[in-house]
Amino acid sequence: MGADSQLGGRVAVVTGGGTGIGQAIAVTLARAGADIAIADVNAEGAAGTAKLVEQEGRRALVIEADITQSDDVDRVVEATVEGLGGIDILVNNAGRSYMRPLLDFREDAWDAIFATNCKGPFLISRAVARKMIEQGGGRIINITTAGAERATAGMGMGPYHVSKAALKMLTMCMAAEWAEHNINVNAVGPGLTRTDFSKPIWDHPERAKAYLRGVPKGRVAEPQEIADAVLFLASDAADFITGHSLYVDGGYLSV
Repeated sequence: MGADSQLGGRVAVVTGGGTGIGQAIAVTLARAGADIAIADVNAEGAAGTAKLVEQEGRRALVIEADITQSDDVDRVVEATVEGLGGIDILVNNAGRSYMRPLLDFREDAWDAIFATNCKGPFLISRAVARKMIEQGGGRIINITTAGAERATAGMGMGPYHVSKAALKMLTMCMAAEWAEHNINVNAVGPGLTRTDFSKPIWDHPERAKAYLRGVPKGRVAEPQEIADAVLFLASDAADFITGHSLYVDGGYLSV
């Protein structure tokens, strides 16, 4: 099967698709044959991703939206169905973090992280699942992190990792409840990846050295490597996989 036919005209929604891993996912799914709706608070970044999708010969739809708001979630779903004809794949990639030790972490920052990283995926997954049930099924893929499985000291990422651990469990709960509707729900957990989001770690010599000491592959992941894992879970090759977390971490969780 050629790369351009893996997803054969399906429609994917990618949240946070304006930059970094989200952009790589959107372009990779487009290259495999999907039309893409890019939902992002960053309209300029989403427009840039849309141009890359169109260069792959696929349709692109830009929706400026905050997935923590129910009205925006409903608008994303309605606009995608109206503009692209349905929703076959949802990738919950939008994320938020602040780097602070737990003792210094503010309550409003904690709430903001959980709103984006856990509440938002729940709201949009529920709305999309209702459409997928009408269509006969679909795929939901949540972007978590290897940090959902292991605590680290000195990185200031505790609340982010806790929120993604919650998203991992949400993945399993949705998978269990929605399997009867032919909806597969899985997660991809990146290790440290070369994006602006994680630049304060990989571009900081001491932090990068400390992290990479625990990575058998000895390097940072590239966004394309995360996108390739998402493509696999979105494809027919993963038809019997649901409730699973696929970690793309260079062996970080193996040691």
